[in-house]
Amino acid sequence: MRFVLALLVSLFSVLAWAQNVPPPALAANAWVLIDHATGQVLADKDPDARIEPASLTKLMTAYLTFSALKAGTLTPDQVVPVSTKAWRMEGSRMFIEPNKPVTVDELIRGVIVQSGNDACVALAETIAGSEEAFAALMNREAQRLGMRNTNFTNSTGLPDPQLYTSARDLALLASAVVRDFPEFYSLYSLKEYSYNGIKQPNRNRLLYMDATVDGMKTGHTSTAGYCLVSTAQRGPRRLISVVLGAASDTVRAQESLKLLNFGFQFYDTVKLYAADEALSQFRVWKGQKNEVGVGFTSDFLLSLQTDDVQKVQVTLESRQPLIAPLEKGQEVGTLKLSVADKPIGDYPVVALEDVPVAGFFGRLWDAIVLFFKNL
Repeated sequence: MRFVLALLVSLFSVLAWAQNVPPPALAANAWVLIDHATGQVLADKDPDARIEPASLTKLMTAYLTFSALKAGTLTPDQVVPVSTKAWRMEGSRMFIEPNKPVTVDELIRGVIVQSGNDACVALAETIAGSEEAFAALMNREAQRLGMRNTNFTNSTGLPDPQLYTSARDLALLASAVVRDFPEFYSLYSLKEYSYNGIKQPNRNRLLYMDATVDGMKTGHTSTAGYCLVSTAQRGPRRLISVVLGAASDTVRAQESLKLLNFGFQFYDTVKLYAADEALSQFRVWKGQKNEVGVGFTSDFLLSLQTDDVQKVQVTLESRQPLIAPLEKGQEVGTLKLSVADKPIGDYPVVALEDVPVAGFFGRLWDAIVLFFKNL
């Protein structure tokens, strides 16, 4: 059974003034731009290509640290012992010392602002006992988040043949940090941090170039090039960009801002349906009710180029026959969206209420009807 729904213009509060605009070409090896609210990809190039993440690895180190804080297995004022391994880490450091107390809170700032490899190892050893065990936790979490082209071998991002990720996976991770840890995310907007008498600036130039940018992380090695995961919020909308393999610090910032500006200028996020709003009624068999309202249990948002907002074509398909019992939230059909016959995506719709099983005679009658209906 198929139901075609007409979208009302009143659902949208945007002006369809722009022509469809192709995404910009960037001076980088790979990139992706996603809408944080919908998870939709707005622009990309080689988003699933395996690349060396460099210090972008520290996004996962921070994610696991935030998880431990939220779970209560770690506290911000907890004093962390500094091992010889952490103290002797090469590359960027916050300059912790074995005989000087350092807290979890200080180490987090050292990871996020100063990109300290020493801070990463100290946190990894505190959380998991060793950096190797921590890497196993990183990979487990990556799988849970749907990062399908990622493998971690350390907490820092120092080069390793088996350390890799992709632009899409990094966008998923960045979005998860924003979504899951709003109480900690503001740390990514800090422009500088001092520890051990040494002040270091945040290497994310976009924090100084655009007031709407409030994170996230830079990365660089000679083989990875200059990389930047950045996110900006303008009004209610948040976009996340990942730019990998740029030629310089300046270029990665400029190209990231170019990508963010494209997404904000030529796309809008619209609410097609409110949570628990019935899109239609589906026939139910052998239930105490003959119909069930279907829709979404949370607001259904969609990112579209502004010229396409009023052109969305919607088809709602029911999984017939729907046999009781049905539970609220049970998937019962599919919403198919397209613009000018070009598919946007398929989205599952669910039952908005429980439908218990009917009595004996109700079930018997529906069974007879279904029998002849299927002849």
